[in-house]
Amino acid sequence: MLSALWRYRYFVMASIVGELRGRFARSRLGLLWSILHPLAQAAIFALVLAEVLGAKLGGIDDKAAYPMYLLAGMAAWTLFSEIVSRSMTVFIEYSATLKKIAFPRICLPVIVWGSALVNHALLLVAIAVVFLFLGKVPGVAWLALPLGILLISVFAFGLGMLLGVFNVFVRDIGQAVGVVLQLWFWLTPIVYPVSVVPDHLRWVINLNPMVPLVEIYHEAMVFDRWPDFAPLIVPVILSVVLLVLSFMVFKRASPELVDAL
Repeated sequence: MLSALWRYRYFVMASIVGELRGRFARSRLGLLWSILHPLAQAAIFALVLAEVLGAKLGGIDDKAAYPMYLLAGMAAWTLFSEIVSRSMTVFIEYSATLKKIAFPRICLPVIVWGSALVNHALLLVAIAVVFLFLGKVPGVAWLALPLGILLISVFAFGLGMLLGVFNVFVRDIGQAVGVVLQLWFWLTPIVYPVSVVPDHLRWVINLNPMVPLVEIYHEAMVFDRWPDFAPLIVPVILSVVLLVLSFMVFKRASPELVDAL
């Protein structure tokens, strides 16, 4: 499968460009919508929680600290949720193409992965501009973000492709995952810091592999600190296991994939 991906690398790259163009066809703002949606969601959270409910970020007196915390967390979560959600439905979306054109089917989740990374890069640029308007100059710790991007995208890709294969055969998975992602979002410290979680619920945070990955963004973008690498061991192992398992399941189910569609 890896050699097939290499042979079809130009097809993958052209498909990523085509997907980005097609997603916002006849739209005047085009790719800007992929940036505006998470920014608008973070702005709504900041308005409701910071301005209306008076939420603040502990240890920092800056009024803009909480919106920056939200933007950093939303950036990490948007990358994860986009890859998982799109990978889960990509085989169903491209069912007609799979039946008419012969190409390695593994290309489809990789195309989703690539387009999500492009969207994420544009989002980070937009967030950096917002930070400058808020008086926060990106520091050297931002150089840790590629590590967060790599770990989150690999974890999301492995999980998304695994769910994508299962979703072809059992369509209920697609409905259930949407609910699970919403619950997972609120169980991850994105709109609240870890410090406010009650002690009797800390075990939920400790079991959540997205927590240390999102904290890479928080530490680098908000606090200008390098992440603690010790908590990343479990997410790294889990990401590798999911990636290998997803390739094994995909290879086993690939001959029956088109028939199930």
